[in-house]
Amino acid sequence: MPHEDILSRLVAKIEAEPHSGQSLLLFALAKTLDMPRGGHMYMLQKLREMTPETRAMAYALMELMAEGGNTGPEWEAAVARMEKAIRGG
Repeated sequence: MPHEDILSRLVAKIEAEPHSGQSLLLFALAKTLDMPRGGHMYMLQKLREMTPETRAMAYALMELMAEGGNTGPEWEAAVARMEKAIRGG
């Protein structure tokens, strides 16, 4: 899955439902992957709380990180949009 595809799908989901449990789970994963040298700490048990659709997005997001896609302008813009949606802006 191309990086821009998962990022656009992720941002669209969070912007559409910024306070849903599924959006908050995905946002938490994205923020964890956004921390350089943060060890990418995320409780894998949280995957159980996700719907199959959300879990597929989480896996794609983890693959994006494994390919080094969690840095750069595209990533930063996506994270900024997610943060704005979550904060109600």
